[in-house]
Amino acid sequence: MGAHHRCIVCGLLSAEVFVNVDSYSYRRCNVCKATFLNPAQRMLTEEEFGHYRKHRNDPADKNYRRFLSKLADPLLQRLSPHAKGLDYGCGPGPALACMLGEAGHRVELFDPLFFPDPEPLDGLYDFITCTETIEHFHRPADEFARFDRMLRPGGWLALMTCFQTDNDYFGSWYYRRDPTHVVFYSEVTLRHIAHRFGWTCEIPLKDVALMHKPDKVCQGK
Repeated sequence: MGAHHRCIVCGLLSAEVFVNVDSYSYRRCNVCKATFLNPAQRMLTEEEFGHYRKHRNDPADKNYRRFLSKLADPLLQRLSPHAKGLDYGCGPGPALACMLGEAGHRVELFDPLFFPDPEPLDGLYDFITCTETIEHFHRPADEFARFDRMLRPGGWLALMTCFQTDNDYFGSWYYRRDPTHVVFYSEVTLRHIAHRFGWTCEIPLKDVALMHKPDKVCQGK
């Protein structure tokens, strides 16, 4: 059995080397089943931001809207009218915020590169959306704790990321090959995160998770 490393998702000293591929070393947590890149091998911040600047997330792009509707449609079915939300990691073109705004909700924006004003992080929200973002987190345990602080009781955390499902295919998986993707979540991982904070977790569609913070939160053990 190899040396154990601290899991960046659940915080436990429970991760071991999972696979080495393309000179990168990936670790797998034995508890929450998250897979993550050796932190020492992440891109430098400047390189990472340069990669993000290539993204084109046009709110008028019908295909992009169709992609985001996988998350938006089930979330909208669960929101009360005129809810207040935060699109966390919205990128250069906040298409999802536009879609939710068109449905009558008010959406604040935060992105460390494109919308870096930290003021929205002090707010309380009925919902938080995080699409194609959690796989970039360097400190996911801290980020999910922040989401818990920002969500009102009864609020929703809506996530979209490509679930890691096939261990044998991991090395050739296109999602892994994006150099800014440093942590990968299975359905087990997402349910573990929800349990930690006393949330429920629904998987309405492939690669989409809706986590609900109950009105009275009982912390998971």
